[in-house]
Amino acid sequence: MELLDILYNQAFWVAVLRIATPLILGTLGVLLCERSGVLNLGIEGIMVAGAFSGWLAVYLGAPLWLGVLVAALTGAVFGLLHAFLTVGLALSQHVSGLGITLLATSLSYYGYRVSFPKVSTPPTITPFGEMGWLGVPILEQQTLLTLLALLLVPLISYVLYRTPVGLAVRMVGENPQAAEGQGVSVAAVRTGAIVAGSALMGVAGSFLTLAAFNAFFFNMVNGRGWICVALVVFASWRPGKALLGALLFAFFDALQLRLQQAGGAVLPYQMYLMLPYVLSIVALVLVARKASYPQALMKPYRKGER
Repeated sequence: MELLDILYNQAFWVAVLRIATPLILGTLGVLLCERSGVLNLGIEGIMVAGAFSGWLAVYLGAPLWLGVLVAALTGAVFGLLHAFLTVGLALSQHVSGLGITLLATSLSYYGYRVSFPKVSTPPTITPFGEMGWLGVPILEQQTLLTLLALLLVPLISYVLYRTPVGLAVRMVGENPQAAEGQGVSVAAVRTGAIVAGSALMGVAGSFLTLAAFNAFFFNMVNGRGWICVALVVFASWRPGKALLGALLFAFFDALQLRLQQAGGAVLPYQMYLMLPYVLSIVALVLVARKASYPQALMKPYRKGER
């Protein structure tokens, strides 16, 4: 009965969509990178950097949307670095991505300590407000960043499957040699996809500090970047299924929080914390076996080689 009460509560579904928002943005970012054939494991650090830079800009007086733009540009810069290492120099995509995660996270934490050396509690800002004017009960309690995330799903799907740019991205992710034979610059397309995807990762991080919370604190990304990498596999590299996967994980996460409150001390709290990850792994295993991944994913490409 308690489970039914949770599911019939509008506040629960509001929480699901709020939790899913950074996952949607981050997953779309990873999807763009991987569709072009490049794995970007720098997402965890890029989200941290986006969260910090966007929040710091607003704290220093910038408007909220300028803070989002700063976060996107921060992500794009780290994406450009990743593209230089993996596309330009054809280095290991795994090593480069993990290195960027460490670099971006460390620079963000260092920047925070330098900016606020004597602060014991994180300074706060005024975050995005709810869209009370929208008229849709669940959506009107969300912020504009959530609406942006939802609108980006059909937009990116349209670009990937209905435009020459999307065709080029998919072609270099499947067969870069054939793309080169058609006059497509593999390096330019991959670099553009990585930069755009990384910018979305930065925006995903900014949601945490500019909408979900009103401050920056250590470990606030808390593994969401790695979840996004897994969700892309779950989604079979399709934007629509990526939205579904993000909502599914958010559903499990919101559910475990309420089960903890309803269950009291019957089970250790760690059991509830495990729930969204265990169920997501099960769903991933069931779906990933039939997933059709980009054939050139994680394969370095040098122009002229066959």
